[in-house]
Amino acid sequence: MFGRKKKSTLISEHEAELQGQEQPRLAPRSPSEALKPSLAPPPPPRIRRRGGMLGVMSGLLTLIVALALAGILGFTMLEREVTAKGPLQNDKVVLIPRNTGTSGIAGILKDEGVIEHPLLFEAYALVNRQRGQLKAGEFQFKAGTSIQEAIDTLVQGKAILHAVTIPEGLTSDQIVARLYENEILSGDIAETPREGTLLPDTYKFERGTTRQQIVNTMQAAQRQALNQIWQRRSADLPIKSPQELVILASIVEKETGRADERTRVAGVFINRLMKRMKLQSDPTIVYGLVGGKGTLGRGILRSEIEAATPYNTYVIEGLPPGPIANPGRAALEAVANPSRTKDLYFVADGSGGHAFAESYEQHQRNVSRWRQIEKSKPAAGGDSVDRVLDPDAPVQPAAPGQSGALDDGLNELRGSASAVPAGVRTVGANGKRTRGFDASEGTDKDPLRNRTFDLTNPKNVPELKQP
Repeated sequence: MFGRKKKSTLISEHEAELQGQEQPRLAPRSPSEALKPSLAPPPPPRIRRRGGMLGVMSGLLTLIVALALAGILGFTMLEREVTAKGPLQNDKVVLIPRNTGTSGIAGILKDEGVIEHPLLFEAYALVNRQRGQLKAGEFQFKAGTSIQEAIDTLVQGKAILHAVTIPEGLTSDQIVARLYENEILSGDIAETPREGTLLPDTYKFERGTTRQQIVNTMQAAQRQALNQIWQRRSADLPIKSPQELVILASIVEKETGRADERTRVAGVFINRLMKRMKLQSDPTIVYGLVGGKGTLGRGILRSEIEAATPYNTYVIEGLPPGPIANPGRAALEAVANPSRTKDLYFVADGSGGHAFAESYEQHQRNVSRWRQIEKSKPAAGGDSVDRVLDPDAPVQPAAPGQSGALDDGLNELRGSASAVPAGVRTVGANGKRTRGFDASEGTDKDPLRNRTFDLTNPKNVPELKQP
């Protein structure tokens, strides 16, 4: 046992000599040291490699900066192109149909020579978030319009506006006919509006607007105006409802075309209503004969003055059952706040206006002056009036601006519609002179004064004559 250990020691020493190295001698360890575990050597320091998350972020930032610079450069170039002068040589009107998309609009503008690059038009509209804001309509583009200006025009809706003018005093049938004469309006009108429900005025519209839309606008305007006027009417009027106000306003509209006379003419009719006198308005006779057609196209015959129709105010007492035309705002205002006078009569004065009177005697003097004026006029023109006593001898309508022009279509041009005094000579179809009839007298000498009908009894209601 001891011999084997010795041999190992000798071998170790021999190997150390062969390697030229001296084997270190280990000092003997105490028992307590022998029991302690040996500590492992510390790990080598870790070398950080470039890359990872930091590298990704650095690269992404570089890409963003590059893209931003490219975007700024591209937008600058785009801005320069869209603000450049366009190819259009002269001002031009272009129609953009309804429901046309951005690409369709760009194509139309390209075909019309407004723009040169439709894709650039679409791109700029997309960048500015204006694709859904481009409007349809009829637009005028000026010479040299840029893409940006073209888009602004379509976005702001600067469409060309057309206008249709409806004069005061037309019937609903006549207004419908006038709307159909307008070639820019489109579509049909569902039905003829009730008389007096349309407000005459000038209405502006874009191409593509329908006739029914104009009718709806006129009806809404009339309701609004009537409501406002009714709220500020005089408290002591013998007018019981807005509808009655419209009825009387339509008569005033037909009786005078002068703005300075409307309130006074309205005052005459208000005074007559309060005294329970018949209104004796010639335009109501015409409406009772032809309805919404508006005019007779000839003079009123004596037989027609005596004819019993619901609208003939020579026969019925009070107001007719409905309006005889569509009155304007001024006529409505005149009836709501008439002149405070005692006038009961008016007759033409030869200047397109009327002479008013409180008494029959004063009225007769006005009539005499009117006779002298008529006598001084040439027979070919001045003697032509539209009321005769001879039922078989209609006469030519009155000339424009001449008193008595109520049923010859001149009311549409705001002509006078006053009554012709008794004794005025007219020229009949047979060349003989006949006597005129004073439509505004309402005196005991008037054979129609005491004739009336009880319209509350269906048996007594006169039938409306057809033309």
